[in-house]
Amino acid sequence: MVHAYTILAGISLALSTFAVPLSGTDALAPRTNEARHSKSPESSTCGSPQGGNSSGKGKTPGHTRTKAVYFISNTAQNSVVALRVNANGSLSDGSFTATGGAGMSGVDAKGVAAEPDALFSQGAVKVAGNTLVAVNPGSNSISMFTIDPADPTKLTMVGKPTDTLGEFPVSVTVSMKLKQACVANTGAKAGISCFSISATEGLKALDTSLRVFDIKQTTPPVGPLNTVSQTFFNADSTALYTTVKGDPTVNITGFLSVFPVTNGQVSTQDVRSSPNGTAVLFGSALIPHSSNIFVTDASFGSATLAISSKDTATVKAMTAIPGQKATCWATISDFTKTAFVTDVANNHLVEVNTTNGNIINPLALKNGNQGMIDLVSAGKFIYALSPGNATVPAAVTVFDVSGGSGSELSF
Repeated sequence: MVHAYTILAGISLALSTFAVPLSGTDALAPRTNEARHSKSPESSTCGSPQGGNSSGKGKTPGHTRTKAVYFISNTAQNSVVALRVNANGSLSDGSFTATGGAGMSGVDAKGVAAEPDALFSQGAVKVAGNTLVAVNPGSNSISMFTIDPADPTKLTMVGKPTDTLGEFPVSVTVSMKLKQACVANTGAKAGISCFSISATEGLKALDTSLRVFDIKQTTPPVGPLNTVSQTFFNADSTALYTTVKGDPTVNITGFLSVFPVTNGQVSTQDVRSSPNGTAVLFGSALIPHSSNIFVTDASFGSATLAISSKDTATVKAMTAIPGQKATCWATISDFTKTAFVTDVANNHLVEVNTTNGNIINPLALKNGNQGMIDLVSAGKFIYALSPGNATVPAAVTVFDVSGGSGSELSF
C-alpha cells in the first residue's frame, strides 16, 4: 500500500504506459519499507506542489515499460497527482501539477461537504495515449496535459482550462479516434459537452450549449443520489454512454444515456433506458470483445448490461453483493478477464464474472482504510484509491492478480 502525500478528496485513477528509457526523479520521493508483496512508502509532509522533473538519478541504459497512476487533489487549487509504477507493480515518487482550476466537494442532505466520496463519480481523470484530461469541479472547467514520453510523472498543460458549459464537472472521457473529449456536469447546469483535442492548442468547444440532463440539481450538488455518475465512449467511439443515478427514496429513476456518434460528431439527442432492477447506476467498464458493459449499482452491487442496436440497455446478469453499502466503482482486468468493484463504506475488493454475475472472490481488507473508490487495472495489478478523511490518510492499494481469476489476491 502506498500512502498519498496529503489528505485528498474526490480523486480518480487513470493509467498511462510507455516504452521509454528509465529515469529517476527527486520529486516527493518517499521513505519505503516492505509490506508483503510491495513497498509501502509512508506519507511525506508536502510543501508546495512540484512537477516530476527528472534528476537523472537511477537511470538505466536501454528501454523499459514505464507507467504512472494519476488522480486529482480536488483542492481549492486543483492538481493532478502522478505516482510512478515500478517494475514490480509498487508505487513510488511522483509529482503535483496544477490544473489552473479549482476543486469542490458535493454536499450531503444536510449541506455538509460530502466525505469521503466528494464527486459522486467515476472518471475525473482520463488518459489516452500521451494526453491527460482532468476535471475542475469548482471552476466548471477541464484541463488538458501532455505526458512526457521520457517521464510519465511530468505533465505539461496545453492551452488553458476550458469552460464546460455546465456546472460541477465530475467525469471526462477521451476518444483518440474522434480526437475529442466529452465531460459530464452534475450541478445546477447538468449535462454533456464535447471538445476537440489539439496537441498544440488544447481543448476547443464543439458545442454552444449542453446536452441537458434535467435532474434538478444544485451547485454544489446534493448527493450521491440523483447525480451524473460517469461518461465514456464505447470501444469503437460510435456512441457516448453516461450513467445517471436515480433516487429510490423519492421515486426518481436512474438511467443509461446513449448519444450516437454520426459523421464524427456526438449527437445532441440521446436514447435513455432504465434497465429493470437497477436504480443507482454508477461506475462502468467496457467488456472486451463485446457490446455489453459492466456497471455498478450502489443499491445492490453490479450488473452486466446488453446494449441493443437501438441503443437501449437490458440486464444480462445481476450480482447482489453481500454486505455491500455503496458499491460504486468498477474496472475489468485484461489479465483475469473479470471485473473488480470497490465500496467506499466497506473495505473490500470483489471479483465478479461478467458473463453470469457470479462472485468469484470477495477480498476483505484489514489495512486500516475505510473503503476504496476509483480503481484501474494494468497488467497483473489493480490500483485502488482510498480517499481518506480528517483522521485516515489517503492511500493507493496495489493488488497482485498474477495468480489469475479466483486466485488469492495479494497486496
